[in-house]
Amino acid sequence: MSAPLLEVRDLHKHFEVGSPGLFGGQQETLRAVDGVSFELARGETLGLVGESGCGKSTCARTLVGLYPPTSGQVMYEGEEISSLSHRDRAPFRRKIQMIFQDPYASLDPRQTVSSILTEPLRIHRLARPRQRRLRAMQLLDAVGLNPRHIHRFPHEFSGGQRQRIGIARALALEPDLIICDEPVSALDVSIQAQVVNLLGELQERFDLAYLFIAHDLAVVRHICDRVAVMYLGKVVELAERDALFDDPRHPYTRALLSAVPHPDPRIERGRERIVLEGDVPSPLDPPTGCRFHPRCVERGEVPDNRCVTVAPELGSRSACHLPGQA
Repeated sequence: MSAPLLEVRDLHKHFEVGSPGLFGGQQETLRAVDGVSFELARGETLGLVGESGCGKSTCARTLVGLYPPTSGQVMYEGEEISSLSHRDRAPFRRKIQMIFQDPYASLDPRQTVSSILTEPLRIHRLARPRQRRLRAMQLLDAVGLNPRHIHRFPHEFSGGQRQRIGIARALALEPDLIICDEPVSALDVSIQAQVVNLLGELQERFDLAYLFIAHDLAVVRHICDRVAVMYLGKVVELAERDALFDDPRHPYTRALLSAVPHPDPRIERGRERIVLEGDVPSPLDPPTGCRFHPRCVERGEVPDNRCVTVAPELGSRSACHLPGQA
């Protein structure tokens, strides 16, 4: 088999928070990403889901080099890139691009669309000025915007149009992989469908791979080939899309899916909602053993109190001590 396009091995990203100071304070370690591993093939879409604060966006920013990893490896086409210097990583930045969540904050309000779309080409010293402008117009057309609006500023566009500009910017360097950090969560529902369909069309047209981060599981089911579920810095389940939605193995995955409403009211009335106990623990002081055990309604079915004392490994399907669930 050929090497996967992207391979993440035991990735950790920790932040030191607080400072000793003059009044007895101390530094603590926030374990935002704490041992994440997965692979992504060329042309594939991998969904990354979980509650707010579970580490999804930190993982994405670490993959593109916005944060240096604390430990672990990021492999691109078999080559380790996480430890490369800023200069040596430049060629890989062209191959891995990112679409951000907020289309209002991710575009510089002082730049025109032309400047926003040609800036990546200028930084990487690609093409001449006239060719860059033509490329920017082609990108606008590719995402469904009028190329004649190239000299407008971001505030002259709607939220959905701004996100299309963000998508065009991600396409400018002809990447193989685009990391989509909740690209539709800030948009109206009707616009979300348009942007999701656009991403699907662009993937087919340019043979793109996506790492798609989202809260909306209905969107994930529509666009993703496989899904990884994160909880408190770790991947607790990783499976093919249909397998995960039809037969979730990890108790946390089952709880997430139980919260998704069904369009048929008769089926919805007969569904059992799993209500989790308590709140998500702090990544400053994560639980011992299984990170999910303080909120798991099924922990009593595991013998020897292993959920509290032993951290489960991610098996062929999930990271769980329940018999038959790994």
